[in-house]
Amino acid sequence: MASEFTLTAAIPASPRQIYDAWLSTKGHAAMTGARARISPRVGGAFTAWDGYISGKNLKLKHGKQLVQAWRTTEFASSDPDSQIEVFFEKAPGGTKLTLSHTNIPAGQPDYRAGWRECYFEPMKKYFKTASTQTHPCSP
Repeated sequence: MASEFTLTAAIPASPRQIYDAWLSTKGHAAMTGARARISPRVGGAFTAWDGYISGKNLKLKHGKQLVQAWRTTEFASSDPDSQIEVFFEKAPGGTKLTLSHTNIPAGQPDYRAGWRECYFEPMKKYFKTASTQTHPCSP
């Protein structure tokens, strides 16, 4: 049975800054600390975390929302893609980011800690200091 969850994080940057970085090869790598390759258009493919994550953009609303088909190298080839939907909402001090991760195939790890430790925490540091920092998820 597929699983799902929703997480929120406060990021010290504007919704547009975060959205633009998420969908930029250079920006995504800078804010996470790992290699990425991103096509910033609907239907465009992406890889992140040195190829551990891959997928494609399903829906994009500039500075407001992105929806991506998402999988890791841990998915079986027969597993369907999971999906992430990310909302960027202006909030005091920056942005309230809400991420819903759905259709995670049975047997996959709980990706909540990965989102927090390998995305949200590095993003907070990156946008707070405007420079890439080393963090526990660096390859």
